[in-house]
Amino acid sequence: MKRVQKRGMEVAAVRRLLLQLQGVVEGRSYGMPSFLLNGRFLARFRDADTVLVLQLATIGERDVLMELDERSFFFTDHYRNYPAVLVHLAEVPPSPLGEVINECWRHVAALPPKRRRTKRPSRHAT
Repeated sequence: MKRVQKRGMEVAAVRRLLLQLQGVVEGRSYGMPSFLLNGRFLARFRDADTVLVLQLATIGERDVLMELDERSFFFTDHYRNYPAVLVHLAEVPPSPLGEVINECWRHVAALPPKRRRTKRPSRHAT
């Protein structure tokens, strides 16, 4: 008998998954609430918290996820040329989402810390 896997994740549970990872903090990315690691974007909620955006290493990873579970993983034209995947929280099974989040964390953790921008003096300063 094939075991049917439960689908759907609550925002609070996904938030806990992200924040339990070492170094992950809530922050802002492009003015939106998000989850950052070493100052770099890792994830954020969108579409009234029904969708999670995750930073991937490659667009190919997104293609694999979409082949494995087209109900859960997708992208929009905005993300077409960007290594990110969108996740329908109502559709995704908890186990694969946890694995994907961990893989995203490993990728972002391997990147050098984001350099802080220094403020440039205004050209119009008197």
